[in-house]
Amino acid sequence: MLSADLADLRKDMAENPGVVIEDAARERGVTPRAIVEALPDAMRHFVSGDRFEAVMQDIAAWGEVTFIVHTDDAIFEFTGIVPKGQMGHGYFNLMQPKGLHGHFRPQRCGTIAFVERIFRNKSSAFVAFINIDGGIMYKVFVGRDESGALHSHQMARFRALAAYHSN
Repeated sequence: MLSADLADLRKDMAENPGVVIEDAARERGVTPRAIVEALPDAMRHFVSGDRFEAVMQDIAAWGEVTFIVHTDDAIFEFTGIVPKGQMGHGYFNLMQPKGLHGHFRPQRCGTIAFVERIFRNKSSAFVAFINIDGGIMYKVFVGRDESGALHSHQMARFRALAAYHSN
């Protein structure tokens, strides 16, 4: 991306940081990672993708969250507890009989972004697992209480996790 294009993208994201990241990337012909990187610095923090397992294990202790996979064809959402996982056969496996389960390829995770911003007039915070191609593998959103406020205990874990793994 040319520096002029990057400057324009950063300006656009500063003016409208609440965009749907995947849609903005498609409209601008860039990767979702480029959109996240263009958000104002205070709204996003990156840690290395090699922290995949540690970040996922921590998220498993947060309680109810929303797990989202956004493709060109659909948006899948799961609200519940992310189970602990374990490595096996090259995959990070979430093994439980019901609820969220599956197999992730952590070696495809290039970076992990911690994003806090306003989205549709509400505070929002999520962890985006970004693959080595710049696409978002999935996002885990901090949960909300009955009034719609972000869970304070999850926000504390979210911020501590971002800070701890950045060192």
